Amino acid sequence: MAKTLAWEARPPKPRDKGTTMMIDYGPDQMGWTGMRGIEDLLEICADAIDYAKIYAMNAVVMPRDVIKKAAKLYRDYNVAPFTGGILFEYAHLKNDVDGFIGLLNELDISGIEISENYIALSIDERNAYIDQFHKIGIDVSYEFGRKNPTGPLSLDELEAIVTDVTENHDVPHVIVEQCEIDEIAEKDPKALDTLANVPWFHKLLIEADPYRFPKQHADMVKQFGPDVNLANIAPGQVYRLELMRLGIGRAVDYSFLDPLLNQK
Repeated sequence: MAKTLAWEARPPKPRDKGTTMMIDYGPDQMGWTGMRGIEDLLEICADAIDYAKIYAMNAVVMPRDVIKKAAKLYRDYNVAPFTGGILFEYAHLKNDVDGFIGLLNELDISGIEISENYIALSIDERNAYIDQFHKIGIDVSYEFGRKNPTGPLSLDELEAIVTDVTENHDVPHVIVEQCEIDEIAEKDPKALDTLANVPWFHKLLIEADPYRFPKQHADMVKQFGPDVNLANIAPGQVYRLELMRLGIGRAVDYSFLDPLLNQK
């Protein structure tokens, strides 16, 4: 009897490396994600998606019943939905975090991102927010960095924040803002190699730029390895990214064949 070809998939969820955080833009050129679109996507890609971020202000701009249904679909497929950091920053600036919590309850979403893209929190303020949300059962991701950086990313500052929020405040990971990565890549490319070798690198999720797919994503997989944690992956890019992690595709030179070729 002929042998059947077999394939070894990546480790199942939950996982602390090789994490893919998808961004749900809603109706967008990066991948329509209405109800049928989400379900079609998840039927194939659910095992490759760890988190689904509800883009920017969509949780209040789009019809709330649509967001609630979308969040339920994600949960049904073991993908954790959460709201993006801009919504938190808006609530902070409006001094209406209670209203934000009420919205999360209404949408049945139990995950948020706390960011400082445009606002600036003291250490005490940041940690108080994290602890406040945790006490009411809301999971927190923290995003490091500014949308408009005024200087190169400080690894010492990043390490201090990663250590504090992950070890002292039960935050599972820290997302690194795409603009911060762009800044150091442009001014000091070697700094990315340094970042890749810090012992806490596995606690980071690096934001990719959906508009530079697939080259940037393939470059990150090559530079940081297939288990790099990546965020802001568009729905239409999730499947190909997963294939890149497995060494499949021209962008990664079909590297999955290398061990077999070396046997010849």
